[in-house]
Amino acid sequence: MQPSGPAAAELDASLEQYLRVRIFKIIVIGDSNVGKTCLTFRFCGGAFPASTEATIGVDFREKTVEIEGEKIKVQVWDTAGQERFRKSMVEHYYRNVHAVIFVYDVTKMASFTNLKMWIEECNVHAVPPFVPKVLVGNKCDLREQIQVPSSVALKFADAHNMLLFETSAKDPKESQNVESIFMCLACRLKAQKSLLYRDMERQQGKVQKLEFTQDANNKNSCPC
Repeated sequence: MQPSGPAAAELDASLEQYLRVRIFKIIVIGDSNVGKTCLTFRFCGGAFPASTEATIGVDFREKTVEIEGEKIKVQVWDTAGQERFRKSMVEHYYRNVHAVIFVYDVTKMASFTNLKMWIEECNVHAVPPFVPKVLVGNKCDLREQIQVPSSVALKFADAHNMLLFETSAKDPKESQNVESIFMCLACRLKAQKSLLYRDMERQQGKVQKLEFTQDANNKNSCPC
């Protein structure tokens, strides 16, 4: 039995209000100089930046995409890799995150080894295990300098339930692959949100407001 009367109207209003501001927050983390900023530039602006400086604190960019006829705003949060630039912002950075991208430099084994530290930071800040995560090996255009074999990266990704992308933010030929990283996450998040809408509509005589924020126990009501 479907909700009717005021209950149905309130449910419809809740869904309509959220759909008007459909926003997915994706954070990008990893060591300094692995190309986090360049990846976000490539996705949001479609180009490789002429010059970049070390990110201080957090850079914020966004891009509106269309998936199955629905426009969705993807917010990309790019954080400094150096600890001295992160301390004041890190708590805010992880708040209400919908997806995480871990980036390493395929030409620097240390940046790959340090991924364990970045995963631990996510755990410390209570990023829920159901939040989608992907692993990105950047700078794959530097083929003669590669230190992290694809097989090793794939094994690590599988062990941590992540998809693996190897790409280059600099190489224009790889721009579609960079796009795929973010669109893959956006599609997955959209699908999970759609499941929530259907569950809400099936409830008998109950209205449940959409509140995609963390509660006092750091549990996110969003299933993505």
